Amino acid sequence: MIKRSKGKSANTVKVTFVIPHDSNQAPVSVVGDFNDWDPSALKLVKRSNDTRSASVDLAKGASYRFRYYAADGAWFNDDAADAYAMGDQGADDCIINL
Repeated sequence: MIKRSKGKSANTVKVTFVIPHDSNQAPVSVVGDFNDWDPSALKLVKRSNDTRSASVDLAKGASYRFRYYAADGAWFNDDAADAYAMGDQGADDCIINL
C-alpha cells in the first residue's frame, strides 16, 4: 500500500510505503531512484498494527521508480504502484507519480 499526505513543505508529498508484517520475512527496505537504490537508506519498521512502513518526502510533480528489497536478497513490487516499467535488472520497477 502507498499512502500520500502533505509533506513538510508546499513542494513535497509525504509518501508512506506500507506492507504486511511477516515475522518469517527478513528485514525489508524500500529502494528507488529517490535514495540511489540503497537498501540501508529507508528500512521498513514494524508497527503495532502488524504492518511495516517507512515514509519519505518527495517532490510534487515528479515520478519515481522503486521496489522493495528484503535482506535475504528477494525483490518484490507493490500492487498499489501507479504503473510499472522495465528496470535495469530485467524486472519491472514500480512507478509512483506525484
